Formats: sequence, structure tokens, C-alpha cells
Amino acid sequence: MFDRLFGRPRAPAEPALAAARNVTIGRTVVLDPLAWRRFGGALLFPFDGDTLQIVAQGIVELDGGGFIHRFYTDDDIMLQAVSDDREAAALTDVTLFAPWRSIYPSSPWERPAWRQRLTAASFTDDGLPEYRRLWFGDEAVRQEPVTFWEDLHDDRDGIVDRRIYQTCMLFGRDVEGDGRELLLAIDMETEAREVSFEIMIGMALELGEFRA
Repeated sequence: MFDRLFGRPRAPAEPALAAARNVTIGRTVVLDPLAWRRFGGALLFPFDGDTLQIVAQGIVELDGGGFIHRFYTDDDIMLQAVSDDREAAALTDVTLFAPWRSIYPSSPWERPAWRQRLTAASFTDDGLPEYRRLWFGDEAVRQEPVTFWEDLHDDRDGIVDRRIYQTCMLFGRDVEGDGRELLLAIDMETEAREVSFEIMIGMALELGEFRA
């Protein structure tokens, strides 16, 4: 009764966004750089730090089930975790991606041409070797890319700050030392109809190779 009359400080509400192994907005992620340094000069992966300051977070609900949790730094390094549940309780795949190139189309024919590149069995670009398609295998000459909306958050209140529609395909190449380098090619469109083409280079991480 006295609590109701005079007020009692309430415990703060639980944050509405998931934390994947304690990774979320405002946290520092410590990486084991040996995850990629052990491959030496064989990689083009354009990142050589050992910490990430997470400033934004995205979530994707996949049509076939499962969720993609993405954690971003100010310079667009992306830690991505895949789970069967929205809470990210059990991760099935973790990757670290760094931007390689952004392209901003200036003519209407550029977008169909880029989309065709995403359907091919292999992908290359200026300064890059050939990467083979990983999603769906590379046996088919053409394969439709994956599409989804990503809900992006700048804080942990659970309110979506912006949404981006993405059409993407994952490619990869084997590197010396039993490693694999990843390439994520994306057609990205904001709700304001702003379009860009993104190339990101990445590496798979084991659960023991990062902590927050």
C-alpha cells in the first residue's frame, strides 16, 4: 500500500533487443585476430583490429525460419550472428565482415546489371580474385539471390529507427592454410529509395574467437 501511495522506484525494463553472447549496442567486442592473421598475406580481408565498438544493431527475420543478428561499428564493420530464435540464445554461425567497396548507381541500367552479377555462379571485381557462390552451391549457371528487410536500431529500446531492403548473395574462395574468405555482394535500398551496391569481405569466426 505504501509503495502505491508514495511511489517506489521501478526496476528498469529489460532492453528490448537481443544480446548475442553479450554483444549488443554500447558494448565492446574483443576479437582474436589470429582467426584471420594465421592466413598471412593470402587474405584480402580489410580489417586488422582486435576490438569493435558496437553503435548500431540490426535484425532480420528469414522467411524460411531463423534470424540474422547484425552488430555495426562507426566504420561499418559488421559482426553477424545467425540463430534459430530472436533472442540469439543459440548461435549457429558467426561471421565478421568489413566494407570493400560501395557503388552508387547514376543510371537506370546499372541496377539490372548488378542484379545479374548476384545471380552468377562466381563473382569478381576490380582488385579481387574470383569467389564462387556459396549459397545454393555453384552448380547452377544462375541462382536467384536472397532478399529481406533489415530492421536497424541505434539504441536498445526496441524501436526500429530505419529499415533497409537487401538483395544479396554470399560467395567465397579457399585460401592457403585450409581457410576460406567470404564475399557478400548486396543491392541495398532504403525506405527513402536510396540505392547502393555493397561489397563486403569477411571471415567466419568460432564462438571462442570473440567476447563482449
